Amino acid sequence: MAAAFTLAQLLLVRPGMGLGWDETVYVSQVSPQAPAAFFSAPRTRGVSVLVAPVAAWSTSTPLLRVYLALLSGLGLYLALRCWRGLFPARVLAAGGALFASLWVTLFYGPQAMANLWVALGALAAVGCFLRAAADRTRRAPLWGLAFSAALMALMRPTDAVWAALPMLVLPLAVRRFRQPLLLLALAGGLVAGAAQWVVEAYVSFGGVAERLSQGSDIQGGLGWNIAVDDQIRSLGGRSLCRPCTGAAPHPAVYAWWLALPVLAAAGLLIAVRARRALPTLLPLACATTAAIPYLFMIDYAAPRFLLPAYALVAIPVADALGWLVTAPSAPWRRLATVLVVIGLAGHLAVQYVVLERTVDRATASHRAWARTATALHRAGVRPPCVVASHGTDTPPIPVAFYAGCSSAATSGHNANTTAARLARTARRTPVAVLTGAGGRPPSYARGWRSVHLDGPVYAYLSPSPNP
Repeated sequence: MAAAFTLAQLLLVRPGMGLGWDETVYVSQVSPQAPAAFFSAPRTRGVSVLVAPVAAWSTSTPLLRVYLALLSGLGLYLALRCWRGLFPARVLAAGGALFASLWVTLFYGPQAMANLWVALGALAAVGCFLRAAADRTRRAPLWGLAFSAALMALMRPTDAVWAALPMLVLPLAVRRFRQPLLLLALAGGLVAGAAQWVVEAYVSFGGVAERLSQGSDIQGGLGWNIAVDDQIRSLGGRSLCRPCTGAAPHPAVYAWWLALPVLAAAGLLIAVRARRALPTLLPLACATTAAIPYLFMIDYAAPRFLLPAYALVAIPVADALGWLVTAPSAPWRRLATVLVVIGLAGHLAVQYVVLERTVDRATASHRAWARTATALHRAGVRPPCVVASHGTDTPPIPVAFYAGCSSAATSGHNANTTAARLARTARRTPVAVLTGAGGRPPSYARGWRSVHLDGPVYAYLSPSPNP
């Protein structure tokens, strides 16, 4: 199943898709292709560590995609292995297939993004936690728990805490789970994974509280905000729904999303009746806490935000579906089997259509950035160089990465310089300011020549630098 997941990524999410905006930020930290992009408060270094074995020496995006597809397939396999003995193998395989067949899982499998790795870490951590609690004599589950927790925290520390919250509370609330090594492995893994983020918070952001505050500001302020409808709108293939306006997609696109809590509840009921509630209840509890900030605390949505929740509910849902096609009496079993097969077939068809359209849109955007970078080269803007933007939707960070330039911003969440400093830089380094058609230059670029780059994208180019 994990091998099929990798193969599906390579066939459906083409390795030549190019790097997205966020990906260029993470890859630029280790890649020789361009200087490191500005690293804002919400970001973490985990993805840069993940891609470093390839990106540190190769600028080939297809090679990076293949590497990440293979790695994510291996990660899914290892995460499911952590659940051996807790559910039958067929349930684990079915749960893995359900998670792996979601368009959002396939789309982000070969991408340099953190959310899928938080999901795999959470899935592995819960499995290891349950196995370690059931057998105090074994050390392998404890090491697996520590490593999985560290992986989550390395990728996204705050998401890791939310996902691990029920596991942190359980040893304190239930006597049978009061095992010092269990809590030590979980907490130690979280601390180890978040250590770099904490150190960077004090070095670059003024402390943990200030970094969290800046991250909250960038995300529009964390607080009570129902984003359930935003998540539904994003399921049509919008990688980032901000602002999340417009109509929801066709109900067939999000029917699976509405069915998830129903099937999860059915899985829990089945487990309770079979007197094996904990292996179902704990992942569902972790899925709930992992989803809370993205459903009720931000005012925008992205499908990838809920990947940890999807991974954690997949096994209980698979257990419920398996019960439907095996447990009822013969007449009802045949009907249930037909309904499940039809439902899954329709679900897979919808996932494929959404994935295909999402990949096409992403590929078109990435190629447009690459064309803009090529046009900058033709206009004489070559490394070392700087790319900024003014009054346009074209983001300077990915264009700068494709062009091999540094990116600059004098305002906004990615501000890393001032107008005066950028004007001084232009005296010795080629600087390009991206604008739209008819766009006016910023004050420091008045008098610079305007060139048409690609489509609606224009640029003001600084005069030739002084020797």
